[in-house]
Amino acid sequence: MDKKSFQDDLIGWFASEQRDLPWRKDKDPYKVWVSEIMLQQTRVDTVIPYFNRFLEHFPTVEALANADEEKVLKAWEGLGYYSRVRNLQTAVREVHEKYSGKVPNSPSEISSLKGVGPYTAGAILSIAYGLPEPAVDGNVMRVLSRILLIWDDIAKPSSRKIFEEAVRELISHENPSYFNQAVMELGALICTPTSPSCLLCPVREHCQAFHGGVQTELPVKTKKKKQRNVQLAAGIFTNEEGKIMIRKRPETGLLANLWEFPTVELSLDFQRQRDQLAEHFQEQYEISPKVHNSLGQIDHVFSHLIWNIQVYSGSFTGEIKETPQLRLVSENEIEEFAFPVPYQKMLKQYLEYKKADKP
Repeated sequence: MDKKSFQDDLIGWFASEQRDLPWRKDKDPYKVWVSEIMLQQTRVDTVIPYFNRFLEHFPTVEALANADEEKVLKAWEGLGYYSRVRNLQTAVREVHEKYSGKVPNSPSEISSLKGVGPYTAGAILSIAYGLPEPAVDGNVMRVLSRILLIWDDIAKPSSRKIFEEAVRELISHENPSYFNQAVMELGALICTPTSPSCLLCPVREHCQAFHGGVQTELPVKTKKKKQRNVQLAAGIFTNEEGKIMIRKRPETGLLANLWEFPTVELSLDFQRQRDQLAEHFQEQYEISPKVHNSLGQIDHVFSHLIWNIQVYSGSFTGEIKETPQLRLVSENEIEEFAFPVPYQKMLKQYLEYKKADKP
């Protein structure tokens, strides 16, 4: 391969064809960092409004470092993978305290920050600081596996090193920012997972897979294990004043520190859903609830499991002592709390049902 010709074709295409994305307005390392964390396992179109809103609330390292976690989670609400934003805030606080608010520009320092892996570090260093560091994610591995005819399984962690070395060999030292972004853009728009648009590709002449007619066979990627189904029942319970009970999830584990409605994992006896939900409520809060109408089922897919949630409306009488982890809130107040997507859907179901039920 003629490396210089490849770089010129790739970077020239990106310079003229790149998408107008808000994090490309400048090379502020904090903004690049936020965008790269948001873009992990999330589509660009989904991220754009979240990015703009997040930067309105937390425009600087200092603003995010000093922010209340509840407000940060609320701003992230709906993006999923919430450990990303908790790690981001922890790392930003370290940058604020240890580096006087300046995102470090050395590979060793930036890689030591919580939640900053090799890809994120490479993206920040190359895009914001112009350093010729590799930023290798699934997109990049797919593109390079085709261009360089690499048959190593990209699902194996050991393969990343192969692709990082390939980028170090190919990357433009004059414009590493555009080079890395161009490879990512190529993977997003043209060199897609299925049916790559080879006839539109600016580096088709350099692509070994295209010349060999094997572009649809690459990359090699073994399939993940099948997701496990979990059967749950959840209830939106109100007291005599119409206030809704919500509780905070544990500080660690899945969806940590977010709010939810009382939820129980069902035994194999699915016919007793109402009873199991009522028993769970009674055991947890020592007050007997009434489980009313079924509001339907919500399915929510995680990387390793699938929640199948039966949703009910309900009520209870008696006193419940509020704590930082247990609250009774009105329908207006509930908007201030950060809920995972399935619980947002439950609340929407409940409010629609309530509205339709009124004479």
